[in-house]
Amino acid sequence: MMRGELAYREAVARADLARAQFLTTAEEAKQRVAPARLKQDLKDRISGAALDGVARAAAQAQQRPVAIGAAAGAFVLFLARRPLTALFRRLFVRFRNPNPDYSESDDG
Repeated sequence: MMRGELAYREAVARADLARAQFLTTAEEAKQRVAPARLKQDLKDRISGAALDGVARAAAQAQQRPVAIGAAAGAFVLFLARRPLTALFRRLFVRFRNPNPDYSESDDG
């Protein structure tokens, strides 16, 4: 009888240990899927990806500064295309119209 009672107590102890581990794991999982935790994890991933991108861009710029400079210049020109177009239109009108008494901003 002693042997069966000892086995029973060991089984109860193992079950209690397994239950405690399960509850701990369940609590950890619950904390991981909490909205605040998910939001923070997403922020951390985005900031990490942004820092990696900046570091990669800096490394590329050191390897090929002329190509990166040309690409950056083209991008700036693309962003400023409307103001530049308006400027060149005004300049073109001024060069075609040699009469300085009449400008394109006069109403009549």
